[in-house]
Amino acid sequence: MEFFRIRRDIPFMRHALVFNLVSLVTFLAAVFFLFSRGLHLSVEFTGGTLMEVSYTQTADLNAVRSTVEKLGLSDVLVQNFGTTHDVLIRLPVQKGVSSAQQSEHVMSALKAADAGASLRRTEFVGPQVGDELATDGLKALASVVIGIMLYLAIRFEWKFAVAAIIANLHDVVIILGFFAFFQWEFSLPVLAAVLAVLGYSVNESVVIFDRIRENFRRYRKMNTVQIIDSSITSTISRTIITHGCTQLMVLSMLLFGGATLHYFALALTIGILFGIYSSVFVAAAIAMWLGIQREDLIKGGGKKEGDPNDPNAGATV
Repeated sequence: MEFFRIRRDIPFMRHALVFNLVSLVTFLAAVFFLFSRGLHLSVEFTGGTLMEVSYTQTADLNAVRSTVEKLGLSDVLVQNFGTTHDVLIRLPVQKGVSSAQQSEHVMSALKAADAGASLRRTEFVGPQVGDELATDGLKALASVVIGIMLYLAIRFEWKFAVAAIIANLHDVVIILGFFAFFQWEFSLPVLAAVLAVLGYSVNESVVIFDRIRENFRRYRKMNTVQIIDSSITSTISRTIITHGCTQLMVLSMLLFGGATLHYFALALTIGILFGIYSSVFVAAAIAMWLGIQREDLIKGGGKKEGDPNDPNAGATV
């Protein structure tokens, strides 16, 4: 399925050096903010108090969030838990205030705002649990990276594996850089979004790499740069359809998902935009600079361009 077909190949690789210099500057800026400002970790990572509150009727999450914030508590997460009558509230640690005192203070304010509010349970999440979550999250990220590299090395060639993983880590670091610079809350849903972006970005790289391998077999007279430009150009329509539909869904979460899904959708939005960019200008360019060539991808050769026995010979890409 295609919206359109471009008859002449766009010379993407002609501008690869400029775009990769921009990527390098952006990447270094993201690393700088990660080290200088750090991530603003949520309660899941730093520890805090969890409260489950039940209402006699559908809970107004915005009203609950406003009531809690008036107590001087920032970075409070309020979301439905199970049903629309149940609300889960995550409170950060307060110096000099115990978890029991904090929950009593919040509960008093909630009952004053709505007499139908009742406390079902409260518990304290210690920093030790937060450290464990952070460690498990890093292990999950490392496992995904290793898995992607092995997959690409087996399916294509090690040069493509290196190019794709650099491009994917480029996307991840830039997402984290945005969260560090703006001090947006980094929570478990955001970590899930980062892992999703890794898989999503590598999918785009695989599509382009697959077309490069196909075109190496089909067009024997083209050089590597021409093959890469042709491959990227021929997948533009597919990219617009796929990423456009995905971004519409993510945008709906960003606009209408409320505070609970806001940063999750924001991380996905940044990842999708940079994922398209990195697959075209970072992954493909690095593979080109690593010296990818026909012999790396074709075992035993292929049919020459113009071969009458090749049904694809002379086809417009």
